[in-house]
Amino acid sequence: MKAVYERKVNYYETDKMGVVHHANYIKYFEEGRVDFLDKIGISYRRIEELGIFMPVLSVEISYKASADFEDILLVKTKLIKLTAAKASFGYEILNKKTGRTACTGSSAHGFLNKDFKPLNVKREFPEIFKGLADTLE
Repeated sequence: MKAVYERKVNYYETDKMGVVHHANYIKYFEEGRVDFLDKIGISYRRIEELGIFMPVLSVEISYKASADFEDILLVKTKLIKLTAAKASFGYEILNKKTGRTACTGSSAHGFLNKDFKPLNVKREFPEIFKGLADTLE
């Protein structure tokens, strides 16, 4: 499953040239990931209320084309890998008007419990694991 999240580029996200600053794309990844989880019925709030935390382990990004102030971006997000201890998401950010890919990337996240110890989500929260696993293509 791939979720598509739409957002407009704000002025404060751009540099003096009116181009989106490169660091903002990682924020867009997070917005897309939160939207993806909402759409599959496993919100970040619910995950954290259960005592599951998902810290970022790594992020990769490849820039393809710039985006500008007031562009509408489509953040396409999907789960690309899942184990009992980690989840990885893939992203593609497109300019809605031009259809051009602004960037692609991925992020990897560990599962920790409320004491910040590694957590086996498959064993401890099988319904969460299944909900995520069902979205893998």
